[in-house]
Amino acid sequence: MTLRVQKYLVDAQIAVSAICEFLEEKTFEDFTDNLLLRSAVERQLITLGEALNLASQEKENLELDIPNLPQIVGLRNRIVHGYNSIDYELLWIVIQTNVPPLHQRLIELL
Repeated sequence: MTLRVQKYLVDAQIAVSAICEFLEEKTFEDFTDNLLLRSAVERQLITLGEALNLASQEKENLELDIPNLPQIVGLRNRIVHGYNSIDYELLWIVIQTNVPPLHQRLIELL
């Protein structure tokens, strides 16, 4: 793995760690009622998606190492370009289901 790919994966891991920290002991209602919290999580999802997108451009077949890589990048694009149509209930489920295993996977890769 090149240093550049490693840096992108570290950036992704930092973003995932931040999401986990921000949402620790938070409920869906906490998430939807708190603009600051939602904004912080969305920002980290954007960073996560962009870092993994850049890493995938540098490392062939990265999607074999990171499950749901295209969906993660797609989520980033949806937040950036379709911010007015985000389904926060679905986003909450996606975060709760996918972020913890992704966090673990990034730790393993690094």
